[in-house]
Amino acid sequence: MKKQLILTLSGLVLVILLFFFGRTVAPKNKEAAPAQSSMAKAFSITKFIDEEKKRLPPSQILALAKLENSVIRGDVSEQQIKANVQLADFWKDSIHLFEPYMYYLSEAAKLDKSEKNLTFAAQLILTNLRAEQDEGKLNWKAEQAIALFEKAIELNPANDDLKVGLGSCYVFGKGRFGKPEESMKGIQLLLSVVRKDSTNMKAQMMLGVGGSVSGQYDKAIERLLKVVKAQPDNIEAIAYLADTYAAKGNKEEAIKWYLIIKRLANDPNYSKEVDERIKSLR
Repeated sequence: MKKQLILTLSGLVLVILLFFFGRTVAPKNKEAAPAQSSMAKAFSITKFIDEEKKRLPPSQILALAKLENSVIRGDVSEQQIKANVQLADFWKDSIHLFEPYMYYLSEAAKLDKSEKNLTFAAQLILTNLRAEQDEGKLNWKAEQAIALFEKAIELNPANDDLKVGLGSCYVFGKGRFGKPEESMKGIQLLLSVVRKDSTNMKAQMMLGVGGSVSGQYDKAIERLLKVVKAQPDNIEAIAYLADTYAAKGNKEEAIKWYLIIKRLANDPNYSKEVDERIKSLR
């Protein structure tokens, strides 16, 4: 029952993410994905790319092969960086697939060893994985983002935003599928930030999310209320707050915050999702 609550908790939040951030592939239904086996099928980016290649027309296969060969032939990092960026652009602009785009962009960032590029790639993956419902892909994306954030932190250990990003990868990553030890890794990182600066609302927000995911609803509500007080227009924080109250069984507070979301969003399609959630509580 607890696992089911954890998975359904982010139902409206998923709608929030789709509404404001978008995603590359829409979910098959509006509800949160059902619980998956702990033996989730591992995602392989090389196999994924190989399968996608089979769907390409001959002209694109030739163009892609030329770019791939340029990575292999590149004998200096600058050449390999350029080739990986070109491959990333190919998959993004010509094929419109996120996973290969993200993979090659990440490879370029690792070779470039620039904090700016490592952070850009890591944040890009983090934003995307938050709406990912396939456990295999989610685990892979989280691992990629974690590696990038860690490399960026090596370059700038004092950057709290990087620590918040890294902690968020654990909370939104494997922690979402019933792995509390993964959530705790992220929570400990986030706690280290708020102990130093309690006004860091990014960290407070993620601690609230972590509490929601792990079923610590009272702690989650306390954190999320802090965020909403400081940022009354933060729709995502309000959505998590409403969902957390609903999961806790406090229907009155949940409905109160759902109505606030509806007013702030001011969008007919999104309001319909909110109305359905409120109807299920009444």
